[in-house]
Amino acid sequence: MSFPRSFQCGHCGVDVSLDAPGTSHRNHCPSCLWSRHLDRNVPGDRKSGCPGGMEPIAVTVRGEHRWMLIHRCTRCGRLRMNRTAADDSVLLLIQVAARPLATPPGPALRAAGPGFTSAEQAG
Repeated sequence: MSFPRSFQCGHCGVDVSLDAPGTSHRNHCPSCLWSRHLDRNVPGDRKSGCPGGMEPIAVTVRGEHRWMLIHRCTRCGRLRMNRTAADDSVLLLIQVAARPLATPPGPALRAAGPGFTSAEQAG
């Protein structure tokens, strides 16, 4: 389906409406949560010189329980924070938010398995 004001997601190919509930500068796909490195300094400026894809790497909460996506450019490594929209995939948002729980921070914790901390291993 095509929208009057839209873009095609460079990651999954879905046609995405620019009119998004909950944000005035949509730059990520509600289906896969990927984005493009478009903005340089402020949301909506569209002045980035980098054409890289922006991978959703984390979710944070800001203000009054407002979920924000954190994207990392696959080309230059820049981090950007973007508001989520009401039509974003809730399942994918939860999967991105849960990634730190699924991947412990170091090799010692990964080898110990669930339920162990580094202090317990040392003693």
